[in-house]
Amino acid sequence: MWSGPLPDAVRAQVVTWAADTLGSLEDSEVPIALRPFRSWTPQRRRTRAGTPLAAAVATDVIFRQRVAARATGAQPGLAAALSDGAAPPAADPTDIAAVAYLTGSPGWVEHVRRASREQTRNQGAAADRKRDAEIEHLRTQLASVGERHRLQLAALTAAELAARAATDTADRALRAEKGARRRAERATSNALEATEAAHLAAEQVRANAAVEVTAARRDAAAARDEVEASRRAVREGRRVEDGRARLLLDTLVEASQALRRELGLPPVTTRPADAVAAADAVAVEPGTGSAPSQRALLPEDPALLDQLLSLPQAHLIVDGYNVTKTGFPELSLEQQRSRLLGGLSVLAGQTGAEVTCCFDGAAVAGRVPTAQARGVRVLFSQPGQSADDLIRRLARAEPTGRPVCVVSSDREVADGVRRWGARPVSAIALVRRLSRG
Repeated sequence: MWSGPLPDAVRAQVVTWAADTLGSLEDSEVPIALRPFRSWTPQRRRTRAGTPLAAAVATDVIFRQRVAARATGAQPGLAAALSDGAAPPAADPTDIAAVAYLTGSPGWVEHVRRASREQTRNQGAAADRKRDAEIEHLRTQLASVGERHRLQLAALTAAELAARAATDTADRALRAEKGARRRAERATSNALEATEAAHLAAEQVRANAAVEVTAARRDAAAARDEVEASRRAVREGRRVEDGRARLLLDTLVEASQALRRELGLPPVTTRPADAVAAADAVAVEPGTGSAPSQRALLPEDPALLDQLLSLPQAHLIVDGYNVTKTGFPELSLEQQRSRLLGGLSVLAGQTGAEVTCCFDGAAVAGRVPTAQARGVRVLFSQPGQSADDLIRRLARAEPTGRPVCVVSSDREVADGVRRWGARPVSAIALVRRLSRG
């Protein structure tokens, strides 16, 4: 008589047939304990309801008979052989035990025991294989650990040898340092003795210097008195000389005014720039050229331009297209010239300065046009000449000392006119000054 639980493999086979049988029964044929699992799939019943199915097979005779019928249908040859009392020798012991258990065939308990023993042998063999695999794995790990330890031992041995070598080196360095320290102590002692001697000598020198300083202070006081007396004499003489110079200056001013009235000299009407303009008076066809490079050199504050134009007899020279292409490049060349000359005319009237505006003749299509603006001298460059060359000639023609202001953002123009004493100003400063009105 079998009293223990079925072997796992036999139980699994019985549960499989029971799960398949449950799905084929009518609702009235289903045991009450198994009705919650009636709607489940066979796979889910096998995995999730195995215990209730096995219990129903063990306790419900009718359900067990239906499951036995399912097993007989699945294994008809095996069921027939078991009913005759002889199990096929080639059949799986698990199937034999499961069919014999369900059908109650003669000797089914022995078949279950045989299946249990087979399962035990299989589990033992699997355990042996697992144990052998673990032993082999441990042997491999042991070999790896042994190799690692051998390598570590070799590294430690090498480190020990290196440490011994370092210790020997440190010992030699320590002995050398001790010798150097003894030599340094002797040198320090000698230096202290020399310092003491130098200190005594310095005290003697300081005492001698104190005597000399006292004498020098007396001499300096006497010299200061003499200098102060000389300064008073110089100031007195300077007042006399200043009076003589002022008297001479007043005499020259009055004489020059009387001479101008006597000769009836007219006001100055000819300027140095007129001579440059006269040399280029003949108008010819312009050549090809390129617009000057625009690069700000000076601060762009229009107040700087106002300060320069407030000087007496100031001359303002303007690089025309450099200014117009900075301030209003969207206009045509003719509109740019007209707008710039209008603003310069107003500026000339406000400041009273001489204003000359230079344009590059190569940038004008056709013949060079005539352009006039009240109070503004308008010049166009000739073939083979750029507006930059014309501006440099105008700056060079001015006398030294006259305030000349050249408006251009071209670095070459600025460097060239600065060489002749003119003051370059950024084009944007003039644009902002003209927009202010």
